[in-house]
Amino acid sequence: MTLQQKVQAQFQAAFGAAPAFIVRAPGRVNLIGEHTDYNDGFVMPLAIARATYIALRPRADGIVKAISLDMRQRRAFALDALQPPTAPAWSDYLGGVAWALQERGYVLKGWDGVISGDVPIGSGLSSSAALELAAARAFYCVSNFEWAAVPMALACQAAENEWLGVNCGIMDQLISAAGIEDRALLIDCRSLELQAVPLPAGTVVVILDTNTRRGLVDSKYNERRQQCEAAARHFGAAALRDVDAGAFAARAQELDPITRARARHVISENARVLNARAAMLANDAETLGKLMIASHISLRDDFEVSSPALDAIVDCANDDPNCFGARMTGAGFGGCAVALVRAAAADSFAERLRACYRSASGHEAAIAITRASRGAETVFP
Repeated sequence: MTLQQKVQAQFQAAFGAAPAFIVRAPGRVNLIGEHTDYNDGFVMPLAIARATYIALRPRADGIVKAISLDMRQRRAFALDALQPPTAPAWSDYLGGVAWALQERGYVLKGWDGVISGDVPIGSGLSSSAALELAAARAFYCVSNFEWAAVPMALACQAAENEWLGVNCGIMDQLISAAGIEDRALLIDCRSLELQAVPLPAGTVVVILDTNTRRGLVDSKYNERRQQCEAAARHFGAAALRDVDAGAFAARAQELDPITRARARHVISENARVLNARAAMLANDAETLGKLMIASHISLRDDFEVSSPALDAIVDCANDDPNCFGARMTGAGFGGCAVALVRAAAADSFAERLRACYRSASGHEAAIAITRASRGAETVFP
């Protein structure tokens, strides 16, 4: 049974009628461009085939009643009585999206809904953005406002930043809102300009889940942001995106070693993303893979956000002859890596990777061969 069929059947069982709508919003994997988004830089994510689904019907009383099949919980809240959470739960993502949309002038109606997804929580594949965009799409279905990917992504980012207290950049919400089938998206995180970029012919993206989860990531994430902001101030720049390699080299020694390393990662990573676009447009898998490898080394050594498990799974991937390149993806300290692999050899690559990673780490890897999928959408009717 597919996820769409599952939420449809469970809605029928819970509410005694068929849903009026079913919506989905995908998770994402970032091909290259890590910790550049909050530095006004460039990222290259793609929406993945894993997603959050909501089966729903409108209500006339301004109440949202939602059942999470994955959490095995029911929650309800009134759109005119939203309260910021003290300890956020899954339903607060729905409430936060409602708050952010209403703050922007959208007139919302309530709904009954059943929710389920297959984006692993805490893996760095942005299950939170998938839930947020699915909620936004649900409100769109019942409230009859205009859907546009960028405003919806900005509203969902505001929900996470201001309602839930998570200081994320725009990448996760924007790719979940605007994903394009069989394309990665180059996102300019300052202008929010999007460019669809094809993957090299004969390649697939493979998600390598270390099955280790991040610890202390919030404090370390905020620390990295502060270090980047301090470096930008040193150069008199609004953000590190405005500092090129030449300007950095001329004055790098003025920075303390840690701040210098953090800035070197961001500045070099922005250049790698733009070089990756050129490689992808030239159908050059070899160059794209080398850029991914360089990205991981920079994240490991200069930004210091890798982990032993991530390094082990990346090394196993890069040692495989059918892998062009692999790197950690997401905030780091655990979670997932991403690899660019020859499509014809993807299954055998996955088998070898599992054995190599088990031997190196003692952990079992979860591996998903994915295609780039569409962003948030209504799949029924």
